[in-house]
Amino acid sequence: MANASDRHRREEARKALIDAVEQLGYPEEFGIVIASQLGGEKSMRRMTSYLRGANPHSPEEIADEMLAILDDRSRWVETKISQRANDSLTAFYNRPRDPNEELDE
Repeated sequence: MANASDRHRREEARKALIDAVEQLGYPEEFGIVIASQLGGEKSMRRMTSYLRGANPHSPEEIADEMLAILDDRSRWVETKISQRANDSLTAFYNRPRDPNEELDE
């Protein structure tokens, strides 16, 4: 569960993202939707950096970047799941064995 400090950082990131959307001339509601879709602090900060640096010219560009960030995050999560599974399998193979254990050959 997130602690108060994590919630505070997430809320700061959310506010910064909404502010960046508004500075581009879009309604606050658009920023709220983008922030809610991204969800995480790092994703919101990445999106805020994009908005401030790239200065997108349409809401479609903003939505495309949001989807790209979500896709990158999903790939990262899949990679971490795969790495943990591989680590577990490696630990299983390298476990201490009973010297009398029969092995299939």
